[in-house]
Amino acid sequence: MTALRETHEEIGLHPERVELLGALSEYHTGTGFRVTPVVGLIQPPFDLTPDSFEVAEIFEVPLSFLIDPANRRQEQLLIDGRARTYYAMPWQHHHIWGATAGMLVMLSRFLGEPD
Repeated sequence: MTALRETHEEIGLHPERVELLGALSEYHTGTGFRVTPVVGLIQPPFDLTPDSFEVAEIFEVPLSFLIDPANRRQEQLLIDGRARTYYAMPWQHHHIWGATAGMLVMLSRFLGEPD
């Protein structure tokens, strides 16, 4: 219910539009948060209205791109003198990285990455 409520608040997607499939294992961020990724299907068409305080932009990426290991890389960022390694997935002019990319890697492994 929390995931559906947050989705509605952040991008305006009504909960009744989402067919819940399940949840992935808990994801631990480098900043100390624990997130439970929830996976669902949404049938088009649908309208989205992002909350500008929470969401900079909404865009679509093909699932086949996201689950292909060739489309991800590991990057590092120095924070307070400590190197943090994270996943990144460049898509067109977008840079999907950090917790979002990490959770997409989890999804890819759950689905059985292509060889």
